[in-house]
Amino acid sequence: MKRKTTGIIGERLAADFLTKQGYEIIETNFRCKEGEVDIIAKDGDYLVFVEVRAKNNLTFGSPEESVTARKKDHLRSVAARYQQTHECLPQQWRIDFVAVELDRAGNTRRIGVIKNAVDGD
Repeated sequence: MKRKTTGIIGERLAADFLTKQGYEIIETNFRCKEGEVDIIAKDGDYLVFVEVRAKNNLTFGSPEESVTARKKDHLRSVAARYQQTHECLPQQWRIDFVAVELDRAGNTRRIGVIKNAVDGD
């Protein structure tokens, strides 16, 4: 399975998973000059920016291990830009990761969320 296909499947599975966990999806694939975030949602009183990492091969580590310090900085910047350009948002916010592991056929082996995976400062 190609990397792009893995990513598309992972994002779809993540959105479904988050919805079942009680998140309300607001927007997907938000892009701005600072970068991109896969999913923006509400979880209770929180605005949540979600980075999805999907892998079908663990040779180079787990999905969680694939998020670099640079990506975390980009996510903070995208979150700040989103809040500056949108109104009526919850005051509290966080960045979550959703890790998706697929088999070579595209079936889910594991999916999970790490809440507040990136500090907001």
